[in-house]
Amino acid sequence: MSEIWAIILAAGESKRMHQPKMLLPFGDKTIIEKVIGNVISSGIKRVIVVLGSNKDNILILTKKLPVMNCYNKNYRQGMLSSVQSGFRQLDDTCRAVLVFLGDQPGIGPDVINSLTDAYGKTGKGIIMPVFNNERGHPLLFDSKYRDEVMGLDPSATLRDLVQKFADDVLEVEVKTESVLKDIDTKDDYINEINKTN
Repeated sequence: MSEIWAIILAAGESKRMHQPKMLLPFGDKTIIEKVIGNVISSGIKRVIVVLGSNKDNILILTKKLPVMNCYNKNYRQGMLSSVQSGFRQLDDTCRAVLVFLGDQPGIGPDVINSLTDAYGKTGKGIIMPVFNNERGHPLLFDSKYRDEVMGLDPSATLRDLVQKFADDVLEVEVKTESVLKDIDTKDDYINEINKTN
């Protein structure tokens, strides 16, 4: 799966959590370590972690792992700026890329593999998980969308791209609501911890 890359977005300011959520404990790891571990366990070899807020503390953890770290100096401009920062690191070996939120530790290798398998079998250029008819993360983009992503207006989101190329989108039904749940508040965090116990 070397031609499929992963970008993990870990640059946010955690405003609603009031503390760096990537560094919160999750089992015997931190949230960001758990997310990276899930991605690597799926067989994806090329992993980019996009850093921004609290980059030095997060880097202490991520530099020990087999990932490429990049810094988005414009992280305050929003998530798209971090996505584009990660896309700049892709090279010509990249056939497709999965974009992960750094605060979704519940997405396991099985979900990731279901998306990459669907990409390999169907030829669709945009793959996304669905739970109970609701679209979630991560999103997979064929490399043909690289210029489209880089050309998005700063006020846009990846969902705008999904809407624009709706005919090239494949929804993959998954059995876990983890694809819908990110950790924004302390209640979100407690709920995710309770699911793993």
